[in-house]
Order: sequence, then structure tokens, then C-alpha cells
Amino acid sequence: MANTTVICDFGWKPTGFRLPATDGKVYDLETLAGHAGLVVMFICNHCPYVLSALERIIEDARDLQSLGVGVAAICSNDAQTYPEDSFEAMTRMAETQGFPFPYLHDESQQIARDWQAACTPDFFGFNAALELQYRGRLDAGGKKSGPHRAQRELFEAMREIAATGRGPKDQVPSIGCSIKWRAQ
Repeated sequence: MANTTVICDFGWKPTGFRLPATDGKVYDLETLAGHAGLVVMFICNHCPYVLSALERIIEDARDLQSLGVGVAAICSNDAQTYPEDSFEAMTRMAETQGFPFPYLHDESQQIARDWQAACTPDFFGFNAALELQYRGRLDAGGKKSGPHRAQRELFEAMREIAATGRGPKDQVPSIGCSIKWRAQ
């Protein structure tokens, strides 16, 4: 079932974390952040929205990193119910796809809850002070590959944030599969 993200809460400061990544390291916000900002995206291995956008996500990540913006992805889905989102499957995907960013595992789902992540993909764009400035979509692609020459909304917003510290006022919410929550 498709979900959409909430409107950006400009200036929101994220809950910190220490999460294991598929590269065998443990990361926190400070080590992930670049000097010009940080993008954290909630993704998973099986979501058709993520899979259709993966090439564009990787391209934008590389381009943002060249601007000094750190990039990381988090998978918070319940791997018991969705084994294709297990840590082992995440590791295979990161290697196969050549992720240029750490792919973190939020096994407890606490970070997704604290951040109110709604869907995959869900993009959080922070300025250099780690204040939220973007909570929108990658582009207009959705479950499709995206229109020819589609505006790179996340990339352009983060370029603006890197230059000014502030995100665009107009943002289109991301849409994707709901986070697969564990029964409480």
C-alpha cells in the first residue's frame, strides 16, 4: 500500500543513532554528515518504488557527495515478515548495486519511529547544522523510471541547502511502500 511523507518540519533536529552497516562498520549522524549537509533515506530491498528509482538514487548520491553532502540509507523493515529485507539481503544488494553510501540496518525500528519515517523511499535532507530542510521526493518517477529529463528534486534541493543552509519552501512529498512495522 502506498504511503506519502509528511510536510517538512524545517529546523527539526534528528534523534541520533549508532547503526551497523552492510560494509561492517557502525555509523552515527556525525560521521555520516558531510561539511555541506546530509541526506538520510529510508529504503528497502523489495519496494517497487525503491527498485525503480535505484539508479537515480545512486546517481544523485554520487553527485551530492561531490558537493560535500553526506548520504546514507537505512532499512527499518521487519525482516522476520519480509526476509528479502534481512541484513544479509541488504549486504548483497549494496554489493551488487555498488552503493556509494552506507546502507544501515535499523533492526529495532526505533530510528524509523523516532524520525516518523513513513515509506520507502523516504528522504530527509539536512543542512550542515543537521537541521531538517527537505522532506520530499527524489523526482516525479514514482514506480516508473521517471519522465524524460525529470527535475532532480532531491538533488536540486540539497544543492540549494549546501549553498544557503535552507531548503526550498515548495516540496512534493515522497510516495512509496509503507514501512513494514513489526507487531507491537
